[in-house]
Amino acid sequence: MAAMLVLLSACGTTKVQPGYYRVQSGDTLYQIARKEGVSVGDLVRWNKLSNSNSIEVGQVLRVDPPAGQARASTPSKARSKPQPSKQPTATAGKRRTAPPGAISLVWPAQGKVTRGYDGAHSNGIVISNTSGTPVVAAAPGTVAYSGSGLRGYGHLVIVKHNASFLSIYAHNSKLLVKEGQRVTQGQKIAEMGNSDSKQVGLYFELRYDGQAVDPAGSLPSK
Repeated sequence: MAAMLVLLSACGTTKVQPGYYRVQSGDTLYQIARKEGVSVGDLVRWNKLSNSNSIEVGQVLRVDPPAGQARASTPSKARSKPQPSKQPTATAGKRRTAPPGAISLVWPAQGKVTRGYDGAHSNGIVISNTSGTPVVAAAPGTVAYSGSGLRGYGHLVIVKHNASFLSIYAHNSKLLVKEGQRVTQGQKIAEMGNSDSKQVGLYFELRYDGQAVDPAGSLPSK
């Protein structure tokens, strides 16, 4: 369970502040340095890294120099390369989808989708409605987590559907299931709220083989 929480921490719902970068799956310090127009040495120095390989998915790195410090090298050299050499920028926000027909979901809550999946700044969707709106299991499975121990998610439920899929339900006002409990598709598992969030809404995420995927392809049309 601890490993699952570490994995989920990589997909925080909040954006990083300007001058910072959240490490994505597949990133290397060299790729990040090229994207941001700085040197690997800069990133190691500004973030006090023990070595250039000591980054983890979900880690937030400073990519602008702290006050009183300057770049060790100018970014012009990195940015003067032809555009095709900057492929990591194009792939960082790549839209991932589950295999067609691999899982069939129901909407986890009624309401308006106020934030969609983009694979970069949002790895899931936000469904907005009033506090207390029922939150249901999008597919049958087993409750892998029910609690408030993961910062940024509030009252959180994670349902493991099979070896490949799990779903995430965050910012609830009330949790109605326990870890290890079997749930059926459409079963009420929580109530919508704004725990650890500025507004009422359900943050819903679908993961396939550990990667966040666009749930739109597995949800019925409204």
